[in-house]
Amino acid sequence: MKKLPFLYFLLISYCFGRQAAAQSYKPPVFTDPDRMKKIEAVLPTIDKIYKEYAEKNHFPGFTYGVVVDGKLIHTGTAGYTDIGKKIPATTQSLFRIASMSKSFTTMAILQLRDAGKLNLDDRADKYIPEMRNTKLLTADAPAITIRHLLTHAAGFPEDNPWGDRQLADTNEELLKLIQSPIAFSNTPGVAYEYSNLGITLLGYIIQKISGKTYQQFINESIFKPLGMTHTKWEYAEVPADKLAHGYRWRDGQWTEEALLHDGAWGAMGGLITSIEDFSKYMALHLAAWPPKNDADAGPLKRSSIREMHQPWNISGFSPQFKYATGRPCATVSAYCYGLNWMRDCEGREYVGHSGGLPGFGSNWRILPQYGIGVVAFANVTYAPTVPINLQILDTLIVGAQLKPRQLPASDILKQRQQQLTQLLPNWQNAESSGLFAENFFADYSLEALKKEATGLFDKAGKIISVKEIVPENQLRGRYLIEGERATLWVSFTLTPESSPLIQEYHIGEVKK
Repeated sequence: MKKLPFLYFLLISYCFGRQAAAQSYKPPVFTDPDRMKKIEAVLPTIDKIYKEYAEKNHFPGFTYGVVVDGKLIHTGTAGYTDIGKKIPATTQSLFRIASMSKSFTTMAILQLRDAGKLNLDDRADKYIPEMRNTKLLTADAPAITIRHLLTHAAGFPEDNPWGDRQLADTNEELLKLIQSPIAFSNTPGVAYEYSNLGITLLGYIIQKISGKTYQQFINESIFKPLGMTHTKWEYAEVPADKLAHGYRWRDGQWTEEALLHDGAWGAMGGLITSIEDFSKYMALHLAAWPPKNDADAGPLKRSSIREMHQPWNISGFSPQFKYATGRPCATVSAYCYGLNWMRDCEGREYVGHSGGLPGFGSNWRILPQYGIGVVAFANVTYAPTVPINLQILDTLIVGAQLKPRQLPASDILKQRQQQLTQLLPNWQNAESSGLFAENFFADYSLEALKKEATGLFDKAGKIISVKEIVPENQLRGRYLIEGERATLWVSFTLTPESSPLIQEYHIGEVKK
C-alpha cells in the first residue's frame, strides 16, 4: 500500500476563535501525481453518469463538484436555474441546499462550546426558558439537552415535509410553538428520529448565547474565514442571474415552486450556496483527517470537526444494500452532529448530509479515509441526489484504484518491527530480549511459536525483502516478508506502557 505524503500539509498560523473570524482560512492541500492522474482518468465517466442521471430524473438544472485533498478539482453543470429565462446552471449558481445547512448550525454550537460558552450536556431550557414547562412523553424522561438536539435524539417526531414549510417563521412563532405544547413521539435519549425542529432550536440557542442572530454568527465565524462570500440565507439578496429557481416535475412538465423567505427555521435548511463556495467547507472537513501535529488554522478545531463526524446515534442498517454495479455490501448508518455517517461492508466511512425542500434536492459526501468528496445540487423537489453521489464515489474509488490514506508508522512501531524480524524464525533469546510484555509468554508457547515460524519460513524460502510496516494505528501494525516461494504476513500489537512492548503477535502466509 502506497504511503501518501501527509507531512506535506501546509503549516498555517492558528486563527481559531471569534476574534480571528475575519481572518481567511486556506485548507491544507497535498498532491500525489500518480493518484491524481488515476482520478483524472475517471472524470469523463463521472460526467457521463451524472448527466445521464440528471436527465433521467428530470433535473431542470444540475451542478456538481469533486473535491480531492482539499481542492475542488472537477465540476460539471447541466440545464437551467431559470427555465423561463433559459439561464444556464453554473458552478457559481446559488441553490438552496436545505438540510445541508444543518451542519453549519451544529458547527457554530461547537464553536461556542470550545469557547466555553456552553456544554453539550446542558439542558436546552437553560437557554430557552420557554421549554421549562414542556411536558415530556413519560414521567421518567430526562430533560432535553443540547446533545439531544445535535443528534436527533430529543424525542420530537420526524417533521418532513411539515418542517419544510416553516422556513420563514419568526422567533416569536417558534417560541409560541414550543409553548403550545409540543407533542413528542419518543422519550429523549432513547431513539433516533429526524427533527428539523431540534436543529431550529439550536439556531435560537446560538442567538441567545452570542447576542447575534444565528445567521450573523455563522456568517462571521464560518463563512467569512472560509471565503464563502457568495453564500446567503435570504433569496431576495441573491443576484437574479445567479439564483436557482425551484421546480416540481408533475404530469410531464415542470411547475415552479414558491421560494420561502429566511426565518427562524433557516438554521435547519435555509442556506443558499454554490458548488464553488460549498467546496471550501468540504475542504475544511477533509483537512481534519488524519490527526496531526500541524498548526490548527480553521474556524473550528480539527478535533471538534472529527467529533462532528462520529456516529453518535444509530439510525439504520441495510443488510441488502447494493452499489450501482450490483455489488452487495451491507451498510450501517448513524447521525452525528448535523451530519450523517455510514460505514459499508468494505470499511469505507462516509460523512455528509442530504437536503430537500420544495423545489430543491442536494447532497454532499466525503470519505475522510480517502481524502475525497462529492457534492451535487439540483432544482427539482426532493431531487434524489444521495444514490448518485454514492455511485460516483464508488466509481471513483474502483476506477482510480484508490486506497485509504495511510497514516505514517510511529517510530516505536518501526523499531519493534525491526527487532521482532531479527528474532524470526527461531525466536532465539526471545524471552530475555526485553521486547515482549509480561503477558506474552504466558499467552504463547515458545515452542509453538518456533515451530510455526520455522515452517512458514521454510515454505517461503530465501527471504528477498521485508516491507515497511502498515500501521492500523500508532501501536498496531502489519507487514510483509517476501520470500522466493511465498510471502508471509506478520502483525503485532503494542502495550500502552511508556516504552511499548509486544503484547500480541500473529504470522501467516499471504494467500494468492
